[in-house]
Amino acid sequence: MGLTSKKVLLAAALLALALFAATVWLWPRLARRGPLPVLGRVGVLLGTQLALVAALGLAANYSFGFYASWADLFGMETTPGVVVDHAGGSPAGGGMRLLGTVHVNVAGGTVPRVGGQIQKIAVGGGSSGITTTAYVYLPPQYFREPHRRFPAAVVLTGYPGTAEALYKKLKYPTVAAGQVRRGTARPMILVMMRPTVAPPRDTECTDVPGGPQTETFFAHDLPKALSARYRIGTGPASWGIIGDSTGGYCALKLALRDPGSYGSAVGLSADYGAPKDATTGDLYGGSTARRASNDLMWRLGHLPHPAVNLLVTSSRQGERNYRATLRFIAAAGGPTRISSIILPSGGHNFTTWAREIPPALEWLSAHLAP
Repeated sequence: MGLTSKKVLLAAALLALALFAATVWLWPRLARRGPLPVLGRVGVLLGTQLALVAALGLAANYSFGFYASWADLFGMETTPGVVVDHAGGSPAGGGMRLLGTVHVNVAGGTVPRVGGQIQKIAVGGGSSGITTTAYVYLPPQYFREPHRRFPAAVVLTGYPGTAEALYKKLKYPTVAAGQVRRGTARPMILVMMRPTVAPPRDTECTDVPGGPQTETFFAHDLPKALSARYRIGTGPASWGIIGDSTGGYCALKLALRDPGSYGSAVGLSADYGAPKDATTGDLYGGSTARRASNDLMWRLGHLPHPAVNLLVTSSRQGERNYRATLRFIAAAGGPTRISSIILPSGGHNFTTWAREIPPALEWLSAHLAP
């Protein structure tokens, strides 16, 4: 059974409950003196606590989607294999392949012309050499109006994150469909994926010297491959990018460093520079200049501001990036147009982002051209 399976979660909860009941039932017998009763008390207490911690951990992972599988949890995930049809275009050579479809969680979501459709794809970068999977939400208007072009928004998780959480937990397609139905936003294509395209390494959307060329993949390969398959408007004005946590940093960085690819970006609870830890390794080959150019505060303070639209979010209580966000807002200006959502309180979690996503999507829709 999978790590995110409801059966695994239920089994862990039942085991914790059973061990708790057994501890209460056996405690009078274990209350005697002597080494065996003492070892028995230690054993039942330890077993009950471990089962409870496991159940809570599984519940948190089920709600927030930190890890997608046991292999992901233990750091053994590798790049997924992709069936390649060379006659129809190879993802590994810079193409795209449809892997399946998912119904949208809206009324009439089983009929594309009514509820739209989510397509699971494999997409490869001819320049970066990276191949990964993504979920593409096509609004119902895409099927009703076969000659119309649409704006597109890349939607990124945090690290490690799961792309499925973007439509299952954060419900990006559901929110977007509801806004179009109410007339508060225009229809757009959503490309939902992880920024972790070279798992298990956290590349922070960076072209790593001698390593994964992640920035090249997102800035050049991804828009090129998708524009060749879907009816997406041309130019950076038709492309936006939004993400939470690490995905938020990636979104802001790609807009600032690659304004010819993305004209608008949203950073939900974003950092403004990449960490250096066991998950990232050395992202810059020891170069202080490379590190500085990937630091968003440094860029705003030392380089010309590109003509892009940025939206950042934080909360006065619960978010560690609050003061950094205020500094980022103050540093932006000129051709770089900055907006913000500041909540009174809210932690670094799905509940907070679910409050920010609706207004962020409306903002993104207003800043994207077809």
